[in-house]
Amino acid sequence: MFDLDLIGKVYGSLAGRIDRAREVLGRPMTLAEKILYAHLYDPEQIARYRRGEDYVNFAPDRVAMQDATAQMALLQFMNAGRERTAVPASVHCDHLIQAENGAGSDLPRALDTNREVYDFLRTVADKYGIGFWRPGAGIIHQVVLENYAFPGGMMVGTDSHTPNAGGLGMLAIGVGGADAVDVMAGMPWELKMPRLIGVHLKGKLGGWAAPKDVILKLAGILTVKGGTNAVIEYFGEGAASLSATGKATICNMGAEVGATASLFPYDGRMAEYLRATGRGEAAALADGMAEYLRADPEAEAAPERCYDRVIEIDLSKLEPYINGPFTPDAAHPISEFAAVVREKGYPRRMEVGLIGSCTNSSYEDLGRAASVARQAAEKGLEVKAQFIVNPGSEQVLCTARRDGIIAGFEAIGAVVMTNACGPCIGQWNRRTDDPQRANSIVTSFNRNFAKRADGNPNTHAFVASPELVTALTLAGDLCFNPLTDTLTDREGKAVRLDPPQADALPHRGMTVDDNGYVAPSADGRSVEVTIRPDSQRLQVLKPFDPWDGNDLHKLPLLIKAAGKCTTDHISMAGSWLRFRGHLENISDNLLMGAVNAFTGGTNDVLNQLDGSRGAVSAVAKDYKRHGIGSVVVAEENYGEGSSREHAAMEPRFLGVRAILVKSFARIHETNLKKQGVLALTFADKADYDRIREDDRISVQGLADFAPGKPLRVVLEHGDGTEEAFEANHTYNPLQIEWFKAGSALNYKG
Repeated sequence: MFDLDLIGKVYGSLAGRIDRAREVLGRPMTLAEKILYAHLYDPEQIARYRRGEDYVNFAPDRVAMQDATAQMALLQFMNAGRERTAVPASVHCDHLIQAENGAGSDLPRALDTNREVYDFLRTVADKYGIGFWRPGAGIIHQVVLENYAFPGGMMVGTDSHTPNAGGLGMLAIGVGGADAVDVMAGMPWELKMPRLIGVHLKGKLGGWAAPKDVILKLAGILTVKGGTNAVIEYFGEGAASLSATGKATICNMGAEVGATASLFPYDGRMAEYLRATGRGEAAALADGMAEYLRADPEAEAAPERCYDRVIEIDLSKLEPYINGPFTPDAAHPISEFAAVVREKGYPRRMEVGLIGSCTNSSYEDLGRAASVARQAAEKGLEVKAQFIVNPGSEQVLCTARRDGIIAGFEAIGAVVMTNACGPCIGQWNRRTDDPQRANSIVTSFNRNFAKRADGNPNTHAFVASPELVTALTLAGDLCFNPLTDTLTDREGKAVRLDPPQADALPHRGMTVDDNGYVAPSADGRSVEVTIRPDSQRLQVLKPFDPWDGNDLHKLPLLIKAAGKCTTDHISMAGSWLRFRGHLENISDNLLMGAVNAFTGGTNDVLNQLDGSRGAVSAVAKDYKRHGIGSVVVAEENYGEGSSREHAAMEPRFLGVRAILVKSFARIHETNLKKQGVLALTFADKADYDRIREDDRISVQGLADFAPGKPLRVVLEHGDGTEEAFEANHTYNPLQIEWFKAGSALNYKG
């Protein structure tokens, strides 16, 4: 068992810190507040922090990193001057494994292809006391849930779906690598005190409804930015009825509404999961702290007093949902979805069903999906679509195989991929007759942005529960509703699928032959971490230049992005993952997916130096060669999606000095600040329309850069006319020092 001493230490001070905070606040506390106040970096700095306004310093208990983001995070940590990390940390090799033919051949190929990166991660982990999970061990968030997450703890992870650990009552927050470095270096970790959204769950799920449907419905209510700078906290009798892994699914997809984190209160279902995963001692400790691991009864009884917003969902009335395409908040109850498909003209034929990912790859998820899959043989049905399964961990895979779950999938022709992210993050070598053809797939993943899964902008990706994905795979028809419709068996008879049935936890306990964990050396000082000078995968980082003390003067517009611009648009995943440790090489994908507001196309912008047109990165490089910075302009929720800080480091590396948008996603705005890029928002969003393709942009007032004080933006149009307007920012005094130093890592305090 991991972290027993850590858990004991946290619980040893938890009650006292919470009691004192309650006295200061003078009112009942929610669970999120309890964990936040119990993890103040300086316990003496207890105050009535204003939600959504005050920046507060925290001391998380643990850090987790997946291999794609760990490369840049650890390259930065190597410059921190420490021999060991200040808090426990782990690296999980789950992102770089491409899904193609199945685990048997895909994993060996990945081990060979990525050997240089894996060797770097293993040795740097060994040197600095970081736990290392080998390729194939599992997906970071499932492995964290099985091994590290504990009620009342606080962790950060270099992946936006880190809040998955909220399924065990842990306040887990996705961050960029620079934030993770702060925590591993023992420095204060800064976060704006989040707002609180309370979700009161009533009733109990039944039939085809699954925990996934709770968050799919909520995504439709909140939209992709409705949870920004907020923690979503679930409570009520409905919450207690859900399994721990079901809770984790809901918390995982809180990232899709922009939430800082999501969490559930400690209950018996969490205790069951802790014991089932070999952590009975942690469950016993949590049982003794139970009253501090949930909201105060008065807060649950009168939630309007303690939460900024309260939403009620009756699980007994909840329908299965299908969300998409192209955005995870396009929510459709199953009873209405067929009409939507017909009305919108979405490709009706469902070509591939994919289950697993960090969101839905637990034993229970696979079991419920397998109960549907087995009905194909039992009811004489032919499977109409391709079926792909990504188990969440080696422990889940071994247990599911022992209990016949995997055999149920293989019996209908499913391909079982490596215990890794695979298609969910674009690591899918999909074989299709036309990579640009319009088609539909349904997944149990969390995101469905255009081109994300297979690189095809015309793949209509929909998100649903694993059991609903499986039913649609049997039907091969987006308009099929298993609650009301029938399928035709081999004899031409109409048959109806039964609702899924499965155990949340295996009766015979979990089993695994080799969980894939490699412990670090007790003393890593003699461990050598080598990076070849000619490596195309890894590159030693050089510090960014500090601010020169001047305003930004007449910088050319690099791109004015229209519509959704996620971190996938800014720094694509897929095949580009191989360059996550090489800033210069990966910068070639800068904003290649962003839609140019002036042309409607992608990766084609004006070079103001000679009037030519080129790829975004090529034009930015040309400006940089001439010693000229540039500016990016975009619309709402810029940088939503993954926590990848490459989306902030690439523009910084290629000379982008400022990014001016209508609004930012939380993690990305922080990443930009950490890397020394000026992150600004239009004071009047209508000013976005003033930006022209041939603009030179100045930002004035930096000599007096101060919290709450707008800056002045001056546009010099190509015709010689000028316009000016105000731009806002959310910088606090420390973040302004980061800007002046050139980056947070440059700032010496």
